[in-house]
Parts: sequence; structure tokens; C-alpha cells
Amino acid sequence: MKYLDKKIQKRIDDKLKLLNSFRPLPSSAVKKLREQFEVEMTYNSNAIEGNSLTLKETYLVINEGITIKGKPLKDHLEAKSHKEALEYLYSLVENGKNNTVSERFIRSLNQIVMQDIDKEWAGKYRNSGVVIGGADHKPPEALEIPRLMQNLIGWVGDNKKKMHPVELASIVHHKLVFIHPFFDGNGRTSRLTMNIVLMQSGFPLVIVLKNDRKRYYRSLSLADKGDYVPFVNFIARAVERTLDIYLKILMPSKKGKEEFISLSELAKDTKFTEKYLNLLARNGKLEAHKEGRNWLTSKDALRRYLESRERKRK
Repeated sequence: MKYLDKKIQKRIDDKLKLLNSFRPLPSSAVKKLREQFEVEMTYNSNAIEGNSLTLKETYLVINEGITIKGKPLKDHLEAKSHKEALEYLYSLVENGKNNTVSERFIRSLNQIVMQDIDKEWAGKYRNSGVVIGGADHKPPEALEIPRLMQNLIGWVGDNKKKMHPVELASIVHHKLVFIHPFFDGNGRTSRLTMNIVLMQSGFPLVIVLKNDRKRYYRSLSLADKGDYVPFVNFIARAVERTLDIYLKILMPSKKGKEEFISLSELAKDTKFTEKYLNLLARNGKLEAHKEGRNWLTSKDALRRYLESRERKRK
């Protein structure tokens, strides 16, 4: 069964192809983008789990080694450990490790993420039941974890060449967080595992934004019940956001380069309200990406949406 919306898939594939056409990319620009996305992902992934550091504070902690007054030591340690886990991912991709989704890899990720928070259980499967606060899902019993993890790795091997990378990465993320194999750090470990699948297929680092936390958890909850479509397409839009940002910065000239503007600015020159454009963006119908809390799109993206809608009517 295909879970990824065909229109979003085509946009993603076209944008990745365009990005690849510019390779080799300027090393200085790539380095700067990598640093930006490492800070962004560390901040957002930890913030989803309750870390209190702001984006700027996260940057200061992991790049400048500064201690933020009034913020818990645990939050500082989480930021540093997450940055280390990202460096581990990059090293695997750069060294051409193409079969990294294994129990050993997943446990290593959790070990790095949790090494300074819970030394006793970092990288080790839990030995008792757990409850996820505010969620309907009850994770499997501890005795089932080894078998379920083996099944997960087997599933990845069976589907790696059958599924689109975004579908594969999304479902791996869900299956892993559904098993909830560790006492802590399951969400961060799952988002990192999702990224290794995407990065091995040529995608840049993909971030689940803190501002999208409610939609993220809601679509994960639907996936718990077997409905993968909302979650896969939620992740797909996060993938497209990264590609948009990379293309915006790395395209070699302004020729053919789309100018991204806010929805309010676009609404001034169209018959659509900002609210309606926001709805189109959130549903993935209008090509758009978030920077902070704001959706950015382009006049060309709206034109493509209108042309697509007209063809569909005919």
C-alpha cells in the first residue's frame, strides 16, 4: 500500500533531483547549512520532549560551551549528547555505511543520546513496563522487545527497495517509537533513526518542528491505529521544508530561483485569504515550508497549485 501523496512525492523527488544537479555543492555553504540544521534539530527534537533551552541557548551550549543561567543541567547535557548523536549519523553516511539500521545501531544512538542522563540504562532495552503520559498507546511488555526489534529490522530489510525513502523512514520512526524499547530517549532515537534512512538516500537532515508538536503527536496516534497516511505525509512535508531551505541557499544563481514570501504577502496579490492559503500549506496542497512559526511559499507555487486544480477539474 502507498501512503505518500503522489503530488507531494513528485515535488520531493523533483527538488531532490534539482539539488543533486548542483553537486558538488559549495563546501562553505554546506558546512554552514549543516551547522544550522544541527542546532535546529537539537533544539526542536529536545524541545518536543520538554527541554527548556531556546534555539539561541541551544546554539550557545553546543557551539560555544556556554552554561545558561537558570536552566537545568539535564537540559544542557541533552543538547550536547544530541549534537554528538548527529555527528555519529554524519560519520556513518560519509563513510558509506549503507546498512546501518540494525539493533546495534539503534542501541548506539540511544546510548549516545542518554549517556549523560541515565548511564545505567543508556542503550539498553527496558526490563519493565512503561506508561506514556497523555497518550492512549500502551507500549508492549518488556519481554516482547527483543522479538519486536528483530521483526523491525527484518521489516526494514524486506521493504528497503520496495518503498519510497520517505515512506520507509516515516514508518521506521513510528514502529520504533511504538515499541518504545528504552526507558527514555525513544522519541529522539526514533527521529535520528528516521534521518539515517533519509540521509542514505541523499536527503539533507529533516527536522520535526516543536511548533508542529500537536500535529506530530496526533498523526503518530493515528498510525498507532494503522492509519499511516497522515504521519507519512506529515514527515514528507518536513522533508520538503529542508529541501526548500537548501535550494533557497544553494542554487547557484537567481535565474529560475523562486522568491519565497509570507502567506500574508501572497494573499495581497491573489483572490485567496491568508487563512485559506495557510490551510492549503498545512494540508500539503500548496508548496510551502516553515521558518520559525511562519509559512513561506512563492507565486510560482500558487500558480502550480492552480494549474493542478484546473487539470483535475477537466
